[in-house]
Amino acid sequence: MQKPAPDRSDEEPSEQGADRQRSVSIFDVAKAAGVSHQTVSRVVNDRPRVSKATRERVLEVIDELGYKPNRLARALAGGVVRSVTVLTSDTTLYGASLALRGIEEAARAAEFAVAISVLDEHAPLTRDDVASRLARPGEPVVVIAFNASGERAWRALPADFPAAAVVERPRDGGGLRGRPEAWLDDRVAAAQATRYLLSLGHRTVHHMAIPSSTTRVGQRAEGWRDALVAAGRQVPEPLEGGWTPRSGHQAARSLVADPQVTAVLCGNDELALGVLRAAREAGRDVPGDLSVVGFDDALYAGYTHPALTTVRLDFEGLGRGAFGMLHRLLDPDNAPAPPLWAEPELIVRESTGPAPGR
Repeated sequence: MQKPAPDRSDEEPSEQGADRQRSVSIFDVAKAAGVSHQTVSRVVNDRPRVSKATRERVLEVIDELGYKPNRLARALAGGVVRSVTVLTSDTTLYGASLALRGIEEAARAAEFAVAISVLDEHAPLTRDDVASRLARPGEPVVVIAFNASGERAWRALPADFPAAAVVERPRDGGGLRGRPEAWLDDRVAAAQATRYLLSLGHRTVHHMAIPSSTTRVGQRAEGWRDALVAAGRQVPEPLEGGWTPRSGHQAARSLVADPQVTAVLCGNDELALGVLRAAREAGRDVPGDLSVVGFDDALYAGYTHPALTTVRLDFEGLGRGAFGMLHRLLDPDNAPAPPLWAEPELIVRESTGPAPGR
């Protein structure tokens, strides 16, 4: 015998019903309220030239129908869509990709549309070139300036454009032409990681550097040097590692073959992957013979063999903070305070240990 269908009268609306609810348009609201869709648009966008009685009637219908205005609906109804352009370079880089995600999430929450323009590493990026990349003239901009092309775009941006940036730790405290900048203290974090390796008994620490956006020597390399000098230790010549595991592997092969090298601080986790591979090929045990520390705490860092000791950086929080700064710049009276982001944190895992013989 077939069982009777269960009573679903008290359950949440079905997915199909939810779709119908979401499909309520500005024209449905206008028809039910007995006004034009332009009037509904003025109410939604809190504009003048609507009587109190009409405004109340429209708001009542909006609540009754469950109408949820969105950016597209506002645009179709003649409303103004707020938007922001993000200028970034290599979106495959871990930090840049997460910063971009944070910017996009914060912008969406504030009902801004987001356009993304990827910068060419070799382009001149003049003032006119940067301006031509914006969806609209004078549109607000967030620049991800972790590398040289992003830094050039940030400096070339016309001074009258509202803008904020995610940058490498600035030497002068930040604020190019008084503009807001969000940054993490890579220098202090690198010094902390270096001191940790010295505390394990390593006589010195070698460094495989990522390219700097602002100077020949990046902030992570500066922090590494600070710690060694303060401890009175030898400061080896840093290696230029690039960004990728392949470049890290190539740069590390001769380094890890030297048994006197017992600790390496890498400019990012991808370089650390290359160092781990080179150490294995050279017959060096990690961490028995060689300790390796990365930077960024990429998603895979805890799953390498051995699991990678690294510095965790809150790139998503940095992106949200940069957009928050821009939003406050655009609307100082109504925009919320920019959110804070987490400070760098050393995450100790399996790739570091006492110096050989300790």
